[in-house]
Amino acid sequence: MPDTILPQGAGYGVVVGIGLFFSAFMIFLTAIQARYTAFSPKSSEEFTSASRSVKPGLIASGIVSAWTWAATLLQSSAVAYKFGISGPWWYGAGATVQILLFAMLAAKLKLNAPYAHTWLEIVGVRWGKTAHLVFMFFGLATNIIVSSMLILGGSATVTDLTGMNTIAACFLIPLGVAIYVVVGGMRSTLLCDYTHTTVLFAIILTFVFTVYSTSNKIGSPAKMHELLTAASAATPIPGNAHGSYITMRSKNGLIFGVINIIGNFATVFQDQAYWQRAIASRPASTVKAYLLGGLAWFAIPFTFATTLGLAAVALRGDPAMKVLTPADVSAGLPAAAAAAALLGKAGAAAILVLLFLAVTSATSAELIAVSSILTYDVYKTYINPNATEEQILKVGHAAVCVWCKPFSSSTEFSQVALYAVVCGLAGLIFFYIGVSMGWLYTFMGVILGSAVVPIALCITWSKANKWGCIGGSIAGFVAGIVAWLVTTSTLNNGVINVVTSGGDYEMLAGNLASIGVGAIVATLSSLIWPDKYDWESTRAINKPAQATSKRTEELKADSDSEKKEHEVVTKAGSIAGESFDAAEEADELDPVALNKAFKFATYSSVGLFIVLIILVPLPLFFSHYVYTTAGLTGWVAVGIAWTFCSAITVVIYPLYESRHAILLITKGIFKDLFARGSGKYVADPGPTSAA
Repeated sequence: MPDTILPQGAGYGVVVGIGLFFSAFMIFLTAIQARYTAFSPKSSEEFTSASRSVKPGLIASGIVSAWTWAATLLQSSAVAYKFGISGPWWYGAGATVQILLFAMLAAKLKLNAPYAHTWLEIVGVRWGKTAHLVFMFFGLATNIIVSSMLILGGSATVTDLTGMNTIAACFLIPLGVAIYVVVGGMRSTLLCDYTHTTVLFAIILTFVFTVYSTSNKIGSPAKMHELLTAASAATPIPGNAHGSYITMRSKNGLIFGVINIIGNFATVFQDQAYWQRAIASRPASTVKAYLLGGLAWFAIPFTFATTLGLAAVALRGDPAMKVLTPADVSAGLPAAAAAAALLGKAGAAAILVLLFLAVTSATSAELIAVSSILTYDVYKTYINPNATEEQILKVGHAAVCVWCKPFSSSTEFSQVALYAVVCGLAGLIFFYIGVSMGWLYTFMGVILGSAVVPIALCITWSKANKWGCIGGSIAGFVAGIVAWLVTTSTLNNGVINVVTSGGDYEMLAGNLASIGVGAIVATLSSLIWPDKYDWESTRAINKPAQATSKRTEELKADSDSEKKEHEVVTKAGSIAGESFDAAEEADELDPVALNKAFKFATYSSVGLFIVLIILVPLPLFFSHYVYTTAGLTGWVAVGIAWTFCSAITVVIYPLYESRHAILLITKGIFKDLFARGSGKYVADPGPTSAA
């Protein structure tokens, strides 16, 4: 029997072949966009923020795609394999609430800094250089850690399924992504997100119906219940009610849930990728996009892990099921093993494609995020404050592709290393020192959690104290590291290594200390020594000069146009270019409307947090309830129904929203192919003076 179910060529075929196919496809879509719509990636505003004009359906799809890491599919299945049905819930709920709560920050972003390109710009303008540099460390550290997890999870699974060289996988996975991000920028990334999300839901639903309907090995929730009951009797889980896999009463599952919540607050609130989508969204629909995206995303880890993670347990002992070691589980391999056992080579190929799409889509989000930080927070802030539009765009491209030495004012710089190579190197370093994706996933909150509350306070609270928030971030960082190491040493007789430091209690101590100390110091200092900030300076960040029409004077002389005597603002003064004019922009940026949106986001997100984290799981935890066959069937049915609703939200709804743009493009293509004249989009020149 071969060591891998698929040949090595299949790994290279997927990583290189499909990667380059999607790159070519995205380049083609970018060309279509440039010819038949008002948007051109030659504009820096379009490249970094999609002209701030994207509708909520596509933003929601982008959020789902960017938040679907390798860990979303692999780690969620691994915790299902270790803890039973509590694992998928705690993974899904513990990483959904951050996106929901981020809706509040997104509303405040549009209210307090509607023209910002990055969250770090807001920090720099409000609190100065020291704060800007401190929080830039946390921001870039977040991007590096997330990128490393993506590469670690992707390369481990590709190697396990195909035998592809791990080093090659680490460097080839992000290759195709960099190509279309450089060409198309933010809008290209969102189009890629939509395409990947569509395929992702199709494959997930295929696995769901295989496991719970058509498979001759499982085939129904009742059979799954029977097999999991047998597995519980054979190898009971310590800390679970009756050692069962089908109970929410799981002590280690609850510990993982706490770690998951803390760590994911860090990687959402500090990751420019999520701020980027808020920036790209139309102001009036930002909150809607994040609430839809968060709720739609929940179905992916919850349903996927409840399917393949539990299937990996149920199929133990099956001749086709790989025997999984603890290292395999930490690397996130139960899902791949179950897929191969259920569907053979077809299942392995499907999981390989699914994982590749998830990894590359999330990687594209990280690339454009890092590009924005290096462009606006490094180059424009510290190297060339008077950079022109052309220089900013060149550096934006370079930041995706290269890590550059100091730029001159004429943007003459040498290419040193692809950022994709930086991602590959980071993943490779962790691989060789024995750090798995699962270890890194639980560790991220230890070093990143301390800045979560200070960042949130900076964006939302006028009384937030500068030095308290800076001090809280640094103190929490130190406290998290110390608590993690001390707990590791105490519980393991002084032995500190990768294995001992990755335990549940060790990681829990570090995560709690980091976010707790950061939050307490920042909040108490702000209450004792409150700032009095009016947001005027942040609202002025990158604010476009309102272009006055040359016809203003003519309109004043027109006796039939008394109402037009005020300045006529053209679309040149709009942050959204041709997507909607300045009047619409002013209406959507109305402070009353945005404050109302913030309140709605607060009530909605906090309410959903209470439901997902308290009202549903905790009563089931304390009741010691073990699911019956009917109970498990209902649990699975909820997951399937939620998945269908999510697919409608992020696959069908964006198409409906974009129906006018699709029609415009179709007409342009038809005119180019079959009619006289050019189908190229021509902007409305606006009113002209009488000849």
